Amino acid sequence: YMHGGLTLAILVCENLNYLYNVGTPFETAAIENINFSADKSEIIGIIGHTGSGKSTLIQHFNGLLEPTSGKIFVNSNDIWSKENRKQIRNVRFAVGLCFQYPEYQIFEETIFKEIAYGPTQMGLADDEIKKRVYESMDFVGISRELESKSPFDLSGGQKRRVAIASIIAMKPQVLILDEPCAGLDPKGRQVILNLVRDYQRKEGNTVIFVSHSMEDVAAVADRVLVLNKGKIAMDGSVNAVYSRGKELKEIGLNVPEVTDIFLRLHDMGIDCKTDIYTIEQAVNEYNRLLDIKEDLARE
Repeated sequence: YMHGGLTLAILVCENLNYLYNVGTPFETAAIENINFSADKSEIIGIIGHTGSGKSTLIQHFNGLLEPTSGKIFVNSNDIWSKENRKQIRNVRFAVGLCFQYPEYQIFEETIFKEIAYGPTQMGLADDEIKKRVYESMDFVGISRELESKSPFDLSGGQKRRVAIASIIAMKPQVLILDEPCAGLDPKGRQVILNLVRDYQRKEGNTVIFVSHSMEDVAAVADRVLVLNKGKIAMDGSVNAVYSRGKELKEIGLNVPEVTDIFLRLHDMGIDCKTDIYTIEQAVNEYNRLLDIKEDLARE
């Protein structure tokens, strides 16, 4: 599927619409006229307030929901065409979706079996399954000694990592994570965010993650999709989207607090950068300003 005649997009949505309660007085559009394409090895953050259509949209990406109208292409294949819809479950191997609070979907009695579930469904050979389970455990930082332990004995953060490992083990070309940091403490959030970034660097795959945290998106994503009332309100680089602070506020989203601080400093006449979205960037800019101040003091 040629997107704009240039790049080979791995996932494409064309005029996607999804209606709830079709044919009743309560008919509503959860997502409306979505046109979107994801290229190989992009990290895309999807943000929007509750009810903006984020979860509905991503469930279309892996064929869990069938659009009311419009098309979805995975690797140039129209996934709901007559011949492809018979193998819709194969889409779920190519596009792996990790739900919000995935630890509640754990059901196998051992960690090994839990992570092996997807690869087993794919009909892989036993030694390949084993290899993938161990690789995934290593990757998310769950010790191999725990393979025969029950996943229910793990802490919340560890369970979350097992759940992510079980999707990674299928080696999907597109990994989708719905609010992967929901309910975790700051340290746990950092672990998951680093994991997402490292995974993408190692595999070179496309990663799409939904978050309500503008900070988390700024820390990990290359590109941001802003949903509002079921439509794409903005789509661009972190800088391009986050610099539209006023518009974001109007649709109920706030730029990170650190961004606000530097915007205010700038308004006060301090010659500082304003494209600051993470604590790391803030520290660097603060140190830069201190160095300038010290240089001026020396002169």
